[in-house]
Amino acid sequence: MVKTNKLNVFNDPIYGFIGTPNELIFRLIAHPYFQRLRRISQMGLSYLVYPGAHHTRFHHALGSMHLMTRAIQVLKMKNVEITEEEENGLLCAILLHDMGHGPFSHALEGVMAKDLSHEKLSLHFMKVLNDEFDGQLETAISIFMGEYPKPFMNQLVSSQLDMDRLDYLKRDSFYSGVTEGNINSERLISMLNVANGNLVVEEKGIYAVEKFLMARRFMYWQVYLHKTGLAAEQLLIRVMQRAKILLAKGEELSASQSLLFFLRQEGAITFNTEILEKFAQLDDVDILGALKSWQSHDDFVLSKMCQMLLNRKLLHIKIKNRPSDAEKLNGKLERIIQKHDLSLEEASNFVFEGEISNKAYSVEQQAIYILKKSGRITDVLKESDQLSLKALSKTVTKYYSCYPKEAV
Repeated sequence: MVKTNKLNVFNDPIYGFIGTPNELIFRLIAHPYFQRLRRISQMGLSYLVYPGAHHTRFHHALGSMHLMTRAIQVLKMKNVEITEEEENGLLCAILLHDMGHGPFSHALEGVMAKDLSHEKLSLHFMKVLNDEFDGQLETAISIFMGEYPKPFMNQLVSSQLDMDRLDYLKRDSFYSGVTEGNINSERLISMLNVANGNLVVEEKGIYAVEKFLMARRFMYWQVYLHKTGLAAEQLLIRVMQRAKILLAKGEELSASQSLLFFLRQEGAITFNTEILEKFAQLDDVDILGALKSWQSHDDFVLSKMCQMLLNRKLLHIKIKNRPSDAEKLNGKLERIIQKHDLSLEEASNFVFEGEISNKAYSVEQQAIYILKKSGRITDVLKESDQLSLKALSKTVTKYYSCYPKEAV
C-alpha cells in the first residue's frame, strides 16, 4: 500500500487555488501556532477606514508561500540551483515569517512584549517548532536569519522585493478596495534572476519595479498610515497602557489570562517556551473581549477610550508637514482637564501629538539590483529615468496631533 501525503487546497480570492506542497507544510499549517493567525488582523484597525480590510495573517502567509513556489519555479527554469532541501526551507521560512505578530499586527507591536519585534518572536516560534518537528526547519531558520550561504534565499524572504511585500501589497489593495496599490506580482516574479549569489531583476522588468515602489508609497500614505487608522491605533495603545497602570495599582480588570499576564509585565521579557506558549494564546479576540468588558469600567479614562474604539467615535486628528503649535495643543489639553476633572497624565490620553515617517525605497537596506543585458548589475535608482522614484528614497516625515472634537 502506497503512503500518500496529506494535502490540502485553499481557495484564495487573489491567486485561486493554493496547494500544500508536502506533508511538512500541511502539518505546519494545521499547527495551533499557525491556526492562530486566522485570528490576527492583517491590517490592524484599518477596517475602521476600509470596511473590507478584515483579512488575516493566515491569508497573507499562504499567499506569500504561493508566490514563493512561483519564484522557485522561475529561478529553476533559469538554471539557478535550488535543491529540494533548500526549496523546502524557503517555503517554510516564508510560511512562518509572520508567526510572531501579536493582536492587530503592527498596532500593538512592542506593547504586549516590550523590545521584541514580530521578527524576533517569529524566530522564537520557528525554533520551538523545529524541536517539535525533529529538526526539519533547520534550513528554514538559517535562511530566515540570513545565515544561509546563498544570500538570494534570504532576499526572497526578507528584502525590498521579497515575497512578503509582493503579497501584502496586492492583498491589502484588494481587500481595502484601493486599486492604486495593486501590483503585477506575476510580472515581477517572472523577471527575477540570480547574479553573484544575489537576487536581481532583469532589465526589462524595471518598469514593473517602478510601479511596485510607487504602489508601496501610495499604500503607506493612503492606507497603512491613514489618519483615521492612525488615531484608532494610538487609542488602542493607550487603552493597553491605561490597563497596565490600573493593574499596577491593584485594580480589578476582567480579561483573558494570557492578556492579563502580559499587561502585568514590567520592562523587557526574557522569552522561554512557557512564555511563548502564553503569547501563542493572544489574538484579536482577547483585545476585543477586553474592550467590550472595560467600556463599562469605573475608570473614566479606560471606559471612554474603549467606547470610542468600539463605537468608532474616534479622536479628531490633523496631519501636517511641521510640528503642531504647542500653545494651541496645551489649550486643548487644559479644556479636557477642566471639563472631565482629569490629571495631566489622564488627559494626555485624549490630547497628544507624534510623528510618522516612511521611505518607499531604502538605499541603506538590501538594494533592488537590476541585471543589464550586458551582464552588469546596478541599483534600480541608477537605472530608473523616473525622478519620482529617486524621491521615494528620501524619508518623508509628517506630524500629527489628536484631540477630542469637544476640545476645539
